Amino acid sequence: MLGCTYGKMFKVTVAGGSYQEGLTVHLQGVPPGMKLTEADIYEALLTRKPGQSELASPRREPDVPVIYSGVNAADTMPGFSNAGMTNGTPLVILIPNLDRHFEHIDQYQQTNRTPRPGHASYASYQKYGECDDSIGAGFFSGRYTSTIVAAGAVARRVLKQHGIEVFAYVKEAAGVRASDMPHDEARKKVDVFRDVRRQYDPIYQWVFTEGRIKPEMRMLEKMAVLAELERDLIKIQDAAKPMDPETIRKEFGVHPTMNCPDVDAAFEMEKRILEIRDEGDSSGGLVEVVATGLPAGMGEPVFEKLDGELGRMMSIGTIKAVEIGAGLAVKDMRGSQSNDQMRVENGRVVFDSNNAGGITGGLTTGQPIIARLAVKPTPTIAKDQHTIDKVSLENATLSAVTRRDPTIVARVWPVAEAFTAIVLLDQYIQHLGWQAMWRKQHNRLSLLSSLLSFFAEVKKIS
Repeated sequence: MLGCTYGKMFKVTVAGGSYQEGLTVHLQGVPPGMKLTEADIYEALLTRKPGQSELASPRREPDVPVIYSGVNAADTMPGFSNAGMTNGTPLVILIPNLDRHFEHIDQYQQTNRTPRPGHASYASYQKYGECDDSIGAGFFSGRYTSTIVAAGAVARRVLKQHGIEVFAYVKEAAGVRASDMPHDEARKKVDVFRDVRRQYDPIYQWVFTEGRIKPEMRMLEKMAVLAELERDLIKIQDAAKPMDPETIRKEFGVHPTMNCPDVDAAFEMEKRILEIRDEGDSSGGLVEVVATGLPAGMGEPVFEKLDGELGRMMSIGTIKAVEIGAGLAVKDMRGSQSNDQMRVENGRVVFDSNNAGGITGGLTTGQPIIARLAVKPTPTIAKDQHTIDKVSLENATLSAVTRRDPTIVARVWPVAEAFTAIVLLDQYIQHLGWQAMWRKQHNRLSLLSSLLSFFAEVKKIS
């Protein structure tokens, strides 16, 4: 299978499937000297995983990652304190599947001849034939996005060390749109949402807070803990303290499971999503991603413009459109409205607007990067749909019998956030390399110019 690798300097390769043993992500370009643990990666994964509310699929995958390689197993020399730090070699993360039950596999087996409309099962069967991994949609399931989130957790960590922040949230769901707010305010709300989710997550408490998995443990020791987790998964999750929506709203000012900075809109989104679900249908929405702290001039021209690279987020299975800045709205603007006019204040360039979304000519302007992703409704619905028998090529009717999300938008924002971070880190490393080469060449030319001037003056004197 081709197409499972992205990046030049920060290279991400993913593998796995919905009902295979698990998923993996292989990262090259992770800088050495960064302290990284499974708990750090899981903090990102827990915002994407299913089985946490009525807004998500009831599948209860815990998504606990295991770092397989790329960090030091111990201090490398006496006097060194580098245990658990990245060492510059490829970082490999495993995400085992723990909530796989035969009754669900059987349901897929009984319905796999009749592709779900809106899903990849017909096209993937045409490509891979009878060996197509169609149990739970295999690699075409949203399950694979856990690998992107894991990679993005690492990328966001590196970017943050350089003053670059990447965050995302739900802008619109089921026709309910959040009000606009300043980026700093939105980011603080998203950070609070992350903290709430971690506090209330039973897996985080059981695995990491209670110390069952520690960085210094060997992989097989960690796997033994995951085997115990698999056995007692339902009991552990059912023992979690309840997330009372009104209490969380009053205490933290956020919705417990809908990451939307506009809390009133978040509760209205949930209400409308569940109404549509109860009609046997599903709904879509809009995710907004913001990146701040980027230097001006980052990116490449022509075939690898930064906005074009961000357009690769169409690779996320449920995304049907990506817009940068004003996006589709530019078609109704005049140039005088669309152009982001500039001025200088206190020696700094200031823009009057950001319709370009922080990117012109494929290069960053130094403004925040703004991207929005259109999320389609979940293909699996509780209504009869016209389909075919993909083997006999006869007409058929499909009724949903598998676990499903009433909407994807509540879980796809961390995927968009992670994908953006992956793209930006890859571009940022290239940018730093270019700048280093340019400065070295500039310094060499400056030195040569100084020497020529010096010898010219000496010649005049002589």
